[in-house]
Amino acid sequence: MNSNSYSPGLHKLVTLQVDNIQKLTDSKGYIAVTNKILNRYGLEQVGVIVHDFDNSSFTISVCLKESHICIHTWPEFNQLTLDVYLCNYLQDNTQKVKDVTEQYISYFEGIVLKDFEINR
Repeated sequence: MNSNSYSPGLHKLVTLQVDNIQKLTDSKGYIAVTNKILNRYGLEQVGVIVHDFDNSSFTISVCLKESHICIHTWPEFNQLTLDVYLCNYLQDNTQKVKDVTEQYISYFEGIVLKDFEINR
């Protein structure tokens, strides 16, 4: 990738409707599936912050060597927001961002309410 064609990366932001409330309140399950996704796609975690709220919803930020994955759940509304960004420093990660996002949609059996792609 030369400097004339360099693009910092794809940033996907999705909002999902999720009928399975248990998945919106299971932060440990989310961490387990995230670890599988990171291994599958060769992504390197450098830190993680988990916050479980009183209603069992959660916010989790996974800092990656390649950038980040963040989630916020609202079981009271059957929704979550997911943020996946991988930078393109050494390779084009555009398809990987799309594939990782699809893995989460599949895990949550989510219906996409909003889907934004930002080419940074």
